[in-house]
Amino acid sequence: MKKRLIIIAAAAENNALGKDNDLVWHLPDDFKRFKSLTSGHKIIMGRKTLESFPKPLPNREHIVITRDRGYTPKFPCTVVHSIEDAIDLVGDAETAFIIGGGEIYKQSMPLATSIELTRVHGIFDADTFFPKINPDEWTLVKEEHHPKDDRHQYSFTYLTYQRK
Repeated sequence: MKKRLIIIAAAAENNALGKDNDLVWHLPDDFKRFKSLTSGHKIIMGRKTLESFPKPLPNREHIVITRDRGYTPKFPCTVVHSIEDAIDLVGDAETAFIIGGGEIYKQSMPLATSIELTRVHGIFDADTFFPKINPDEWTLVKEEHHPKDDRHQYSFTYLTYQRK
């Protein structure tokens, strides 16, 4: 079996991901889905994404990418200096999730095997954005809409893409 590299993100209709190193919405069901999909796997992220966590995410191996050769993370994790170095840590039959931020998503787009995108229905002011998904390279294979409700201020749709 080949290694699977899955980009997982929540992005608005204008591809907004976040602002000031934080999300700009709160979607409890999306957090649950993220936890369910990524638990037991390696998660690959940039330094700023790691620093946005108050503590390590349980039951996941954290791999952080930074250009800073002297970087000391705030909790134990594996530090590498390129997306390629991070992917080299994923075994042949393993699945790893690329969890952000914007620059890491951009660098991993040509390398990923699939995308799990939560499309948040709204336009948001942001300083970090998800890259455009090229329809010549990706096929939408699953779509599941969730209307807004008393726990979710925005409606959203889970979109699963596979590389063509």
